[in-house]
Amino acid sequence: MLSPGDQAFVRRLLFAIAILAVVLVAWRVAQVLLLVFASVLVAILLQALAAPVARAAGVPARFALALAVAGVVALVAGSMWLFGSEVAGQLRALRDALPGAFDELERRLGELGLAEQLRDGMSEAMPGTSSLVSGLRQALSSVGNAVAGTVLVFVGGVYLAAQPDLYRKGLLKLVPAPRRALLERSLDETSHALRLWLLGQLVSMVAIGLLTGVGLALIGIPSALALGLLAGLAEFVPVVGSLVSAVPGLLIALSQGNDAALLTLALYVGVQQLEGNVLTPLVQQRVANLPAALLLFAVVAAGILFGALGVLLAAPLTVALYVLVKRLYVREALGTQTPIPGEKGGGKDDEATA
Repeated sequence: MLSPGDQAFVRRLLFAIAILAVVLVAWRVAQVLLLVFASVLVAILLQALAAPVARAAGVPARFALALAVAGVVALVAGSMWLFGSEVAGQLRALRDALPGAFDELERRLGELGLAEQLRDGMSEAMPGTSSLVSGLRQALSSVGNAVAGTVLVFVGGVYLAAQPDLYRKGLLKLVPAPRRALLERSLDETSHALRLWLLGQLVSMVAIGLLTGVGLALIGIPSALALGLLAGLAEFVPVVGSLVSAVPGLLIALSQGNDAALLTLALYVGVQQLEGNVLTPLVQQRVANLPAALLLFAVVAAGILFGALGVLLAAPLTVALYVLVKRLYVREALGTQTPIPGEKGGGKDDEATA
């Protein structure tokens, strides 16, 4: 028969083992959990689109959600019908033009005596033929997985948006009754912050894509529509996305001459300055004011831990964790007053109280 002290020790040991088991299982299914989080983002966006429809038309929430889903599907299908062939053609042209643009870059570096270093670096980085074929097959498989994952995330988001209370109540039942009100408040604040962030990010993506595409077309850069679409989509990944999306545009512009390259560089810098000094501050007036360095390292860490899906979801994950840490740890555990994004009046961070 164990003494009361031994029984308490055994209980603590079993509790620690249970926590460790949960962490290990979560790590093994991390990709699935990321897909669940992506579905939550889709559900939040659909509810944000359906809410104004329900208020304006006076229709039930379920009907408004159905209209929102139909609207999103119609928008995507209509865009593919109107611009799909043009975008596909420009993407093929961009793919075919990039090798020549890289050759032009190598020639210009050769004039500076740097071509040898570039070739040595590329020879070390490029795989052999068999590895290249294997990598190509893996890439095609990844594209198929991405399409399937996108469909899964969208369908899951529709289910979550249709019955949010069902899943919320199930989650609340996992914590002790005295803490459920706190968890519910934290979920509301996180959902509100993510909704504002998503809407602001969509505005930024559309603006960046339009400005980049129109600007490149005016300069006379080939495949301007595809490059603008790439810039808009890449804007979803903070800091890194804008840098990566500028590389193919600059390579293509370099093959068009020095003037085109300088104008293209000025365009990308100008668009990013507009995004950083106008669009981002407007979004951050209502959402978490996340430092650029924090987002950068969050993207890098998520990429190392979870791969491409982690990079894609790094920013919204950071927003959610930022809200939860401020609510559950800084305010509740430490007792320090701090504004919380998603809370009424807590969108703008006050440096004196943060």
